[in-house]
Amino acid sequence: MVVKTASLPAPGETVLGGRFFMNPGGKGANQAVAAARLGGAVALIAKLGDDIFGVQALEHFKKEDIDCRYIRIDKHAASGVALITVDEKGENSIAVAPGANALLEPGDIVRAREAIHAAKIILTQLEIPLPTVEKLVDLAAEAGKRVILNPAPARDLPGDLLSQLFLITPNESEAAILTGIPITDLDSATQAATALAARGVPFVIITLGRNGALVWDGKTATHLPAPPVTVVDTTAAGDVFNGALAVALAEGMSITEAAIFANHAAALSVTRLGAQSSAPTHAETAAFIEQTRRKPRP
Repeated sequence: MVVKTASLPAPGETVLGGRFFMNPGGKGANQAVAAARLGGAVALIAKLGDDIFGVQALEHFKKEDIDCRYIRIDKHAASGVALITVDEKGENSIAVAPGANALLEPGDIVRAREAIHAAKIILTQLEIPLPTVEKLVDLAAEAGKRVILNPAPARDLPGDLLSQLFLITPNESEAAILTGIPITDLDSATQAATALAARGVPFVIITLGRNGALVWDGKTATHLPAPPVTVVDTTAAGDVFNGALAVALAEGMSITEAAIFANHAAALSVTRLGAQSSAPTHAETAAFIEQTRRKPRP
């Protein structure tokens, strides 16, 4: 549920906003929809509440051609809800009530073993319980599958989890929490990326917002600037980035090629309002990449 305001309210402050609207959200859901719109064949493992939001979410996933066989309805829980304020610069402030997301259990992952074995890429995040993420990563490792972890919301992670990942994709603040290294420039971002690599993650991408992304490919760090766009709403930009990254890797792109594709998809998303509604298609992203390449360099 989103309110557009001139500025984000300070503690104790009431800000009279303008437009109010609701649209589907949630990190896992955003990433699944983004991946599906970008051409991926997506199966979503999730839990919804037995309420109107859960019904609407399930209908929406089906319209996006997402495989919903592994989505369970909890009769005793509410669906997860996010309350979002977006200012005139496109920056946002978000409070989340996890609801049924917090009840996704390791057993739910075991019941979705078929989807794990069929996947080319597995993408997860931390809006579900950590033991559930650990079970997913364990089963994926057993099956020889590549796992991308978007560590959001950020928290400390055990070394045995990190060592089984293929790729981790923190933003600046998440990388700082994971490594203890404040991200203030490209040098500090590189230090954080190598620190994560030293904990056993082969590949690291730190997203830098309007400054693009820093890619650690196992040997070197490469900065990928973000394409210049007019920002309308940054909500779900990171989720679109991760969904696009998963699709590009499943298509056989290298880490750097996939990050370029994801950078452009995320840049397109911030030119639009909303979370899932802002995700571009594969054709739109490919056209935007070509347009960016053709622009003369300053």
